[in-house]
Amino acid sequence: MRQFKFKKIDAFATAKSNGNPAGYIILNSMKDVTPEQMLQIAKELKGFVNEVGYLCKTSDHQFDLKYYSAEREVDFCGHATVAIMYDVLKSDEDLQRFNSLQIKTNRGILNVENRIRKEDAVFILSPEPFEKTKLPDINELAANLKTHVDSINTNFPISIINAGLSTLIVPIKSLESILALSPELEMLKEFCLKSEVDIIEVFTSDVADKSNNYRTRVFAPTFGYIEDPATGSGNSAFGYYLIKNKLWNGDTISIEQNGHADCFNNVKLRRQTDDRGNERVVFGGGARIRIEGTYFLQ
Repeated sequence: MRQFKFKKIDAFATAKSNGNPAGYIILNSMKDVTPEQMLQIAKELKGFVNEVGYLCKTSDHQFDLKYYSAEREVDFCGHATVAIMYDVLKSDEDLQRFNSLQIKTNRGILNVENRIRKEDAVFILSPEPFEKTKLPDINELAANLKTHVDSINTNFPISIINAGLSTLIVPIKSLESILALSPELEMLKEFCLKSEVDIIEVFTSDVADKSNNYRTRVFAPTFGYIEDPATGSGNSAFGYYLIKNKLWNGDTISIEQNGHADCFNNVKLRRQTDDRGNERVVFGGGARIRIEGTYFLQ
């Protein structure tokens, strides 16, 4: 039996909300556990956390990071990245001397901006986006979301953008309509697999708190659960969508996310130009440590 340090951390939590739970296991080497064991651990923790991250430090400010849901390996998981890197920086004052850290993921090497002392938060440079052109039929989409097609706002396009995960982005007319969505897990999973998307993100500019810019909800049935209450990769794809459609005003966007009218999670998006002159989306926020202990792997 082997032992590993384990933590459960809720990303994007606020005083009124529970955030999005992620677990992570600290490794000395990525060879400490096999991919099969990583999946096994994620399955055992299903319902307790949405994804499990496996973190290995490779230099004084660089880390390798892999993610698993109960269903499969995940190329990139935004909320888990925020949760894990927030905790790494919060727990180590020596690391806080660095303005940024680097993580190596399946979607490339990404920068982690250290804003612990200034904002009690971290910000992650999202993966470079790419867009798919093949889109699902709007009537089929509405049926699988269990809503009327008239609730979809046709003033804005439906798009599929990948900024870590293949994200089907759907504009909805009102906050009332977005909160009323209640899709069925297996039905929506089949639709997502058919449409070749990982998640569905719905959005509206009709918000509960006028200090926020948008309300979003994210459905993630291909990962074994119906709704992701606070997301980094999905909202990063949404950020690129806003840039493309000239819907992003100002430097920072504040997003309220989940299906609760007032007790929503909060995700921040920023725009940043990378060293090649490309406009990129940076997402971030804080997290709350819930459980710390030891994981026993048999």
